[in-house]
This record gives sequence, C-alpha cells and structure tokens, in this order.
Amino acid sequence: MFRLVSLNLNGIRSAANKGLLPWAEALNADCMGVQELKAQAADLTPSLSNIAGMPGHFHHAEKKGYSGVGLYSRHEPSDVIVGLGGNDPTGEFDPEGRYVEMRFDKPGRKLSIISCYFPSGSSSEDRQQAKFRFLDVIRPHLARLREDREFILIGDVNIAHKEADLKNWKGNLKNSGFLPEERAWMTALLDPAGDTRLIDVYRVLHPDTTDACYTWWSNRGQARAKNVGWRIDYHLATPGMAQLARQAQIYKEQWFSDHAPLTIDYDFEL
Repeated sequence: MFRLVSLNLNGIRSAANKGLLPWAEALNADCMGVQELKAQAADLTPSLSNIAGMPGHFHHAEKKGYSGVGLYSRHEPSDVIVGLGGNDPTGEFDPEGRYVEMRFDKPGRKLSIISCYFPSGSSSEDRQQAKFRFLDVIRPHLARLREDREFILIGDVNIAHKEADLKNWKGNLKNSGFLPEERAWMTALLDPAGDTRLIDVYRVLHPDTTDACYTWWSNRGQARAKNVGWRIDYHLATPGMAQLARQAQIYKEQWFSDHAPLTIDYDFEL
C-alpha cells in the first residue's frame, strides 16, 4: 500500500511548532507533498528538510516568506523536476515556487508524483488574473504529461469545484475559488472526453460528503469552529492511478495550519 498525503503548511516553521513532525512520524506515509513552505532553502533545518525519514525536494519562491512547495519521499526517485521550466512560456510562475515533480520510472512504468500550489486570486483582481494565467499554463502541461506517464498531482488548487465542496456556496458565486470560470476549468480538467481526463480521487471514494469534505477554513468569523469550510486540496490522478485508491482521510484532530492534511492510500508499491 502506498500512502500519499498533501498538506498546505501555511509556513513550514509554523506547522512544525504546532506538532507536524511527530504527526508525520506516526502517519508513516510513503510520500508527503506540502505547499506554502514560506521558507528559503537556508531556513530548512535538517529536521525540516528530512521529515519522518523522508528526504525532501523543494521549489522555493524567490520572495521571502511566500509560497514554495515540497515533496518528501522514503523512496528514491529516478528524477526530480523542480519548476515548470519551458512548460510555462510566460516564465511568470517559477519565481513563485509552485511545482515540484518526483519521477519513479522503471522498465514498463512511468510514474510521477507532483506537489503543486495554485495561485490564490482572493487578494486582488491582479492576482485573480494571474491565477487564470496559471490555469492556462498548467492544464496543457498536465495534458502533455498525461500522454507520456501516469501521475498523481497533490496540492492546494484554490478551487472548490461543486456546491457540495464548500459551506456557503450561494454567497461565494462571485468570489475567487468558486467563480464560474474556475469551476468550468476544473470540469474540463476532469472531463472523461477531454485532453487531461484526470480523476478527483477523493470524490471517487466519497462522492456524497459535504460538511466532512472540507480541507480549508478561513481564520475569520470562527469558520473552523462552525465548520464553514472549503474543499480546495486535491489528489488529481490519471485513471490508471485513481483506480488504485482505497481509502481517504482528512485529518482534523490537530491543526498544523488553516488546512487539514488529505491522505489517500493507493494499492500499489514503488
């Protein structure tokens, strides 16, 4: 069994101070994807660059205290891809530290695990437009990847796809994260007849959950206490990998950040 967890840390040093490391030890994951490191390479002490016996690979943002993603794995990858590189013709997003991919290729199999942090558009219209540009970049990249290999993308997508994926959907129809254009993008990404044909793995395992499915809560208005949440953290997999998913858990017994970890067990081994 392959245990894969995704967690937006909202600052790795902050999350470590809230108990991330012993929790990760007990979880015994094979691979952990994290987003919003909010740290540079020099900030990562040995206890943060290697968690629970899993060495990490990171894509840091150039701006201090901003964004950044990482992948920890107890299995040695055959290759590590840091950043989108030439797959982002705009060159806009690699300085923001949004993409790291581990490849576990062997004869007869090409497999990638990706940690990705999609932009949030909630702070301004400029950032919303940047988010749309990122969506325009990442989808064709995933379509090309899909033609060549199996993969699971884990991360904070900053989009709630359907009404069941957030508490106050009626009040958020004009807000970033639930805009019609964002939801249509997600629908196209998951379209079985489309070019990416990815699977929302949590929804395959839990097609009907509402209040239990949320992975992020605002720090305002007692949102967490009232469970006024959003499901914006995903495992997005090619069909060959998605069919191997067996169980999912959103961990809410401790809080390491404003997001909850999403763990899914897959029936395969590296």
